[in-house]
Amino acid sequence: MAAKLKKGDKVRVLTGKDAGRDGEITSVDPKSGKAVVEGINIAIRHVKQSQNEQGGRVPKAMPIDLSNLALLDSNGKPTRVGFRFDDGKKVRFAKSTGEAV
Repeated sequence: MAAKLKKGDKVRVLTGKDAGRDGEITSVDPKSGKAVVEGINIAIRHVKQSQNEQGGRVPKAMPIDLSNLALLDSNGKPTRVGFRFDDGKKVRFAKSTGEAV
């Protein structure tokens, strides 16, 4: 199955405590169907001090399910993603505008 959302995509969160917020995908785990979005789904992790790292409470972006994310089109609105063939290559396109992503 081809990936509808990829690293570097601008997305909007649809549900949860961060609903309506926008961010950029920093990593995707297709096996678990989750992605880490910059500045979204932040949790506090308690880190033990080491010789070269300061310890304490460190905010960390946690994975969010891909079904709770929508790709932003060129107008900045959330859209669904489709696939089509352009010149023999499979490309993703925004269903709202029809233009290639």
